[in-house]
Amino acid sequence: METLPQGFEVDRLLQVETNLDDATPETIGYVCERLREAGALDVWTAPIQMKKNRPAVLLALLCDPSQLAVCSEILFRESGAFGLRFHEVTRLKLRRDFVEVPTPHGTVTIKRGFQGDQLLQSVPEYEACKALARQSGVPLREIFDAAKQAALTVSLRDRAP
Repeated sequence: METLPQGFEVDRLLQVETNLDDATPETIGYVCERLREAGALDVWTAPIQMKKNRPAVLLALLCDPSQLAVCSEILFRESGAFGLRFHEVTRLKLRRDFVEVPTPHGTVTIKRGFQGDQLLQSVPEYEACKALARQSGVPLREIFDAAKQAALTVSLRDRAP
């Protein structure tokens, strides 16, 4: 394996996949929700075409290896899957922290990503913005814009240890 870049975090996860050609959109949405609730770190779908030109959905997820049993159980019980594929993946990621920033509409949580001590990403958390938009009656996009502006004022010395 080639040398990984410095200043990032690395973890080992499982990528689990199944092809579904007989699941309804409602079922797929429900299964994705259940997988996230069970601890899957990410869940996604993509349209695919199976044998005999049948349209289908690829349902995939990333999870900690300790979550394979619970995620497999959900997929077999809830999706109609007859088989799963899984393999280990290496994930290179930014070190993350969360800070609260004041906006004219209320406080919003910002997720920040660092390579070493260098700030590379600063993104308002959707759920915090959504809750504030509902509470204040201000459009969600305005909450996001205000949070992004406020995030620019947060200095590196304010980051969590």
